[in-house]
Amino acid sequence: MRAKTRLFITTLLASLMALPAAAEEDARPHVVATTGMIADSVRQVAGEHVEVRGLMGPGVDPHLYRQTRSDISAMTRADAVFWNGLYLEAQLDGFLARLASRKPVVAVAEAVPAEQRRADDESPDQPDPHVWMDPNRWQHAVDAIEVTLSELAPEHADDFAANADAFKQELSALDDYAREILASVPEDTRVLVTAHDAFGYFGDAYDFEVLGIQGFSTESEAGLSRIEELVAMLVERRIGAIFVESSVSERNVRALVEGAAARDHQVRIGGELYSDAMGPPGSYEGSYLGMLDHNMTVIARALGGEAPAAGRLGRLAQANADNEDAR
Repeated sequence: MRAKTRLFITTLLASLMALPAAAEEDARPHVVATTGMIADSVRQVAGEHVEVRGLMGPGVDPHLYRQTRSDISAMTRADAVFWNGLYLEAQLDGFLARLASRKPVVAVAEAVPAEQRRADDESPDQPDPHVWMDPNRWQHAVDAIEVTLSELAPEHADDFAANADAFKQELSALDDYAREILASVPEDTRVLVTAHDAFGYFGDAYDFEVLGIQGFSTESEAGLSRIEELVAMLVERRIGAIFVESSVSERNVRALVEGAAARDHQVRIGGELYSDAMGPPGSYEGSYLGMLDHNMTVIARALGGEAPAAGRLGRLAQANADNEDAR
């Protein structure tokens, strides 16, 4: 079956490359990005000079995502493709490797220096792909996006550089906010338990112990022994909150809650976090900065820290309102 799938993709790719390009009124370069986090970051750098299409929407798990015929067509016709790499979009690896011989195909997470990548002891050749969870590390991805867009449309290179710098300043400001509110979480409750191991870079950046029921990929299965191990930890350490993820089934997280309750320890769901996908389009959480702000704020509040109810955006709005009143 896999051989037939590869043959289909190869044949379709060849046929699409042979087709004449359709006349389009929009003469801007067209690029495709796999995840919402990458698509939003590319838009921040590109501004009005590039048309950006994202493949994966809210609630879509990139570990399990399989390309459709329209996805193959979009990526084949695009001027460049941006993807995460580090084995996040595992089902797309083969196709994108072939496509890279024809156009820029950029694995933005692989711009992060190797020494800054989290390793998996069991699979050392497959580092943790969830680099976007640390806004400082993600700045390497922003740099890779800027370089590629500048090569694609050199006449707008100055704008791309300015946009990238402004975006990285926003990332630094968000990091400052995170450090402030997460430092307010008591040290003995800085334990983040989630559906899968997507928050390791977050833990490294903000000094949290991170425990996922599943591993780096949601393709891995959580065995009964792992559930029992985590239940025992929750009970022993009196952890009061754990978290579900928008793109992963709640089943295993609920099993932890029930297992702890059976041992007379109440654990609540501290909130829904955005791990491998952003929120709905048009919402604050539907932006890269917004999803991180949401996660940081929800984690801080659920684990006993102090954070504004509306996150950094609410704090900025309040500060602006205070400034207006002062005038």
